[in-house]
Amino acid sequence: MANDNYTGVTTGTVATACSLAALEAILETPDIACVKVETPKKTLDIIIDNCKKISDVKACAVAHKNPYNDPDVTVDLAIISTVELLDKSDEEDNVIITGGKGVGKITKPGLQIPVGDYAINPVPRSMIVKNLKDKIPDGKIAKVTISIPEGEIIAKKTMNPKLGIVGGISVLGTTGIARSMSSEAYKNSIVTQIDVALASNVGDLVFVPGNIGEKLALKNLNVTKEQIIQTGNYVGFMFEEAEKRGITEFTFFGHIGKLIKVAGGIFNTKHAIADGRREIMVTHAALCGAKQVDLQRLFESKTTDDMMSILNELNISVEVSNSIAQAIKERCKQRFDLDLNVILVDMEGRYLNDNFII
Repeated sequence: MANDNYTGVTTGTVATACSLAALEAILETPDIACVKVETPKKTLDIIIDNCKKISDVKACAVAHKNPYNDPDVTVDLAIISTVELLDKSDEEDNVIITGGKGVGKITKPGLQIPVGDYAINPVPRSMIVKNLKDKIPDGKIAKVTISIPEGEIIAKKTMNPKLGIVGGISVLGTTGIARSMSSEAYKNSIVTQIDVALASNVGDLVFVPGNIGEKLALKNLNVTKEQIIQTGNYVGFMFEEAEKRGITEFTFFGHIGKLIKVAGGIFNTKHAIADGRREIMVTHAALCGAKQVDLQRLFESKTTDDMMSILNELNISVEVSNSIAQAIKERCKQRFDLDLNVILVDMEGRYLNDNFII
């Protein structure tokens, strides 16, 4: 297994390890503590928690995804694979993969797996096949069933419900190795929202920063959940992916504290990457005629909500918000072929600018 605090293994690697252990338990010995798994990157030693031979042709194994330095909701999750050897017909592949309890099912088009199938992604599927196929006796096939007992509960903390993956989590992984704070993995998960919307012919999309933005958009706008795309902090990445897919017009909706950063050309809105909120607010307030003493008050404010209170006192809050919204549109036009409808709101969902279309 990965040997530092910054890398771990994917759910797909653990599922493969359990499948391999279960097959070896049928063919050799049930007392298996560790297996070697070939991943797209390298061979890993994966510890097996328990392996049980159920009959001469059936066994199951369980392992956990070990902790590493990442806020991964699947860490410490038990993953089970049950393998059963069946007689093979002439045209059948010798590995059949299906899902059990806690593995989600696909209900919407646009994902890597077809509607109606279990959410076990292509790379984990190919890993299971590659690691098992040469060990299966002639004339037999291995039916592999992946289960994740707590998967349905954990899925509520993931993008799965939004993507139409019901009943559990997905078995994921592209390299077999999970890396700490993997922005790549997160980006891969959020961009699928766009693919699902396009495959379902959903139009009039609304891009929001996160859960709060989605909640307020559903409250304020005449839209459904299917129309809402969460960007997380990766605004630039998501806009670029939208443009690649031929989407050139949509609404960008959210709390001013997040969206204001884009007015300053900040397309990754994570606080640790860049801030600039007060500088941007002061600039637009100055453009709208605020005096130096008030600009100083704005600059010394801790939050955008505090800044908006000052602008309300000065009766220029809408004018400044309009200026910021226009700057967001222009910044995005400079970088992407996009025509945005920008809507800025406060934490209560009240509109701050009025130069938008509903």
